Amino acid sequence: MPANKSELKIGDKAPDFNLPTGGEGKLKLSDLRGRKVVPYFYPKDNTSGCTKEACGFNEELPDFRKLKAEIVGVSRDSVASHAGFKKKYGLGFKLVSDAGAKACAAYGTWVEKSM
Repeated sequence: MPANKSELKIGDKAPDFNLPTGGEGKLKLSDLRGRKVVPYFYPKDNTSGCTKEACGFNEELPDFRKLKAEIVGVSRDSVASHAGFKKKYGLGFKLVSDAGAKACAAYGTWVEKSM
């Protein structure tokens, strides 16, 4: 697990990542340069809070599309898990697998549970 947790500040350049999306191939954040992107990080597919968050983004997709903004969900789950999660809830945006937690570390979103 990466130990290089960073702290991003407003105005910082978003750390790039190149992560698998399953059947859609890979998503390289820098390929979306110049576009509005809303990356959101979440712990686990199919858990109550993460499902509620994903479904909330999905419900607001028309508003994000009006703003020409793309939503990208990032978690450590596998692409197979993401595929099932997307299908089960009809999610209309990309989910990327950060199995090695490198993007999570770069964005400062990954911490060990203390329980």
